[in-house]
Amino acid sequence: MANREQVSSEEWDARVNLAACYRLVDYYGMTDMTGTHITVRVPGKDDQFLINDSNLFFEECTASSLIKIDLEGKVLDGSNGLVNKAGYVIHSAIHAARHDVDCVLHTHTVPGMAVSALECGLLPLFQTAFDFHLKTSFHEYEGVAVDEDERERLVEDLGENMALILYNHGLLTCGRNVPEAFSLMFRMNKSCEAQLMALSTGEKLHEVDPKVAYETSMFMKGRKTFVHDRSWAGHLRRLDRIDPSYKN
Repeated sequence: MANREQVSSEEWDARVNLAACYRLVDYYGMTDMTGTHITVRVPGKDDQFLINDSNLFFEECTASSLIKIDLEGKVLDGSNGLVNKAGYVIHSAIHAARHDVDCVLHTHTVPGMAVSALECGLLPLFQTAFDFHLKTSFHEYEGVAVDEDERERLVEDLGENMALILYNHGLLTCGRNVPEAFSLMFRMNKSCEAQLMALSTGEKLHEVDPKVAYETSMFMKGRKTFVHDRSWAGHLRRLDRIDPSYKN
């Protein structure tokens, strides 16, 4: 278990933000017990990233409990925690291939799993969904992601996008930092939930004009990271009121 004196100030800040992200994913009901994972690249180290100890629920994650590993899965900080093999396979693939991505977030939410089983994917029906219209990739289900050979196919399918629907599995978002990956996942999951509610009515869907859908999608694509950062301070204040132990 790392402590603040053992790592750089930049790494500690990354640990605090990642621990906060785990707590927020729990707070907003996007966990699957210990079955999913979020990672962040160690600042200044292209070949190292931080991941959770799979012995802990997300609500128990702290900055010091996070495990530092390299792209080969070697534990670098002396931690005795458990690294989820699927987490290592999925996240090491993206961190190795996408140097513009510092944070990767994967979930098994009910709305996300449901949409991942639909051939239509996530439809451009709502404003939140335009963050993903024409900018979401798809990856075929190959079983539990413990085969390291799958990494090449996963990153090829992801391409340059920041969002991925894992068919019959769940959702994945990437970010240039932790706030961006979290914001995208929050909006993607919310869009999936709204789509399922709309479809469940059995009523005819009112579709957005394709030209407007395209223009809105491109507008969303042009937004800078600060848009996703904007709420992060508020999220941290919320966590501080509930339980500030994520900083430990």
